[in-house]
Amino acid sequence: MAKDTNTTDDYIRPLRRLLSALFIVLLFGIFILWRIDSPRVERVRAQLVDRVVPSFEWALVPVTKTVDMVENFQSYRRIYEQNQELRRELRQMQAWKEAALQLEQKNAKLLDLNNVQLDPKYTYVTGVVMADSGSPFRQSVLLNVGSRDGILDGWATMDGIGLVGRISGLGENTARVVLLTDSNSRLPVTIQPSGQRAILSGDNTARPPLEFIESLELVRPGDRVVSSGDGGVFPSGLVIGQVALGADRRLRVVLAADYERLDYLRVLRSLEGERITDPGSLIVPEAPLSTTAEPAEASNG
Repeated sequence: MAKDTNTTDDYIRPLRRLLSALFIVLLFGIFILWRIDSPRVERVRAQLVDRVVPSFEWALVPVTKTVDMVENFQSYRRIYEQNQELRRELRQMQAWKEAALQLEQKNAKLLDLNNVQLDPKYTYVTGVVMADSGSPFRQSVLLNVGSRDGILDGWATMDGIGLVGRISGLGENTARVVLLTDSNSRLPVTIQPSGQRAILSGDNTARPPLEFIESLELVRPGDRVVSSGDGGVFPSGLVIGQVALGADRRLRVVLAADYERLDYLRVLRSLEGERITDPGSLIVPEAPLSTTAEPAEASNG
């Protein structure tokens, strides 16, 4: 077996050398053919290209496909970059949209504050809510107005629609407002149209309950709730909300004020009317007739 293998190698090696030499000679001949500058040789080259190159189209297919894949990849890359840029612009536009909505809401609240009709005897000071209590056991906010603005402890505060709370704690430049939802808040109210009196008791929820209602059967969900003014705690007639039946079957109040977005609050200050101690002093005395008649008689004489 070893002898046959050696014999085969003796035939294959010279054959390989011969084929390699012929291939080198062929390549050298093609090189020389392409380097000769002659019209005849040029025609031969053209005929050779016309015959050989079309038959090698199948060999160019992988190259063509590879080039197309590279171009498509570059195109996909450009599309991906454009997509990322559009995503960034979309996030910026969403941020601008959110800022525009917040400005629109603040503008609407300010317009509400300007359009709310109040009793002429009440004036007000508008303050910006700087912070809230941030505690589930304490419902209060901090305003940027204080004693320097003439604010007094106990005055009522409203947003653009309804009553929010009262001033409880006063500084030179700030004031703390205890909300109606605070567990320490107790407010006498009137339920319309029945005119029933009750107490609105805060319990740290968005819908405080009504207690001590005079005639419970006269109160219906949807009735209007306003401040009664009893005890001098708040002025009378301030809008608070509407009666609703809670999940615990208790009558509660859906507050008219938007407690989720307390940006601006109006502090009501009641100016006491001038007391009249001498009603007669308001009547201007008439001029005596004798003073006008004497000159007339003198002129006649």
